Amino acid sequence: MKKQTTILDIQRMKAEGEKISVLTAYDFPFARLMDDAGIDMILVGDSVGSVVSGYDNTLPVTMEEMIYHTRAVVRGTSRALVIVDMPFLSYQVDLREARLNAGRLIKEGGAQAVKLEGGENVAETIAAIVAMDIPVVAHIGLTPQSIHRMGGFKVQGKAAEQARQLLTDALAVEAAGAFAVVLEGIPMELAREITAALSIPTIGIGAGVHCDGQVLVIHDILGLCEKYSPKFVKRYADVSETIRSGIEEYIREVKGGEFPDEEHSFK
Repeated sequence: MKKQTTILDIQRMKAEGEKISVLTAYDFPFARLMDDAGIDMILVGDSVGSVVSGYDNTLPVTMEEMIYHTRAVVRGTSRALVIVDMPFLSYQVDLREARLNAGRLIKEGGAQAVKLEGGENVAETIAAIVAMDIPVVAHIGLTPQSIHRMGGFKVQGKAAEQARQLLTDALAVEAAGAFAVVLEGIPMELAREITAALSIPTIGIGAGVHCDGQVLVIHDILGLCEKYSPKFVKRYADVSETIRSGIEEYIREVKGGEFPDEEHSFK
């Protein structure tokens, strides 16, 4: 039986200089494939709203949706550490609600950790959740739940003042008890500085090679999300063409009376 990856394993990987691999998953089949391939961590991201549900952004995603998708992912894993995003409005209102919702994602969803967006401004929330013995991953830089304030999906930390704030944010979430932090959409040299300053692992997405690990959206790397293609995404396969071709062949055979044939029928 495969050994379950733990928080201590992830921290050890940073200490030993081993890069950490992370991908998003939202269902049982993808989670099973990733787990079998040896992924270190699986993020049940609120990006499910954009890539699966067809929303323009992550803001409409609900707690119920996140619990549903997390359950499916957990059933497909035996090795990977499963982290789940806390959706918009699940932790911003007050500490009691944040603690309750984090607990639901662990108890009802089955995840081993939660992730929430923000830096210094959510340090108290992170500390409150960690005090419940729920592991937390922080997320700073380009935070998708803040797109209206940021004016869209824009690189963060280019200006000196903003870069200083991001370093302050990183140190604040580490002090609050986060066991890792996602750095999204920031210059790679700033990511290098933050990674060197922290004892906890940094997981980059659009933050360059110097982070302790990398995360991407599974639909992006397989060519299944055609709405957008960020600069930081590398496409490792073009599954959409394979799927489209298979569907077109199915339609052709049904229309032509070729399917089902005798081999695919009962006698």
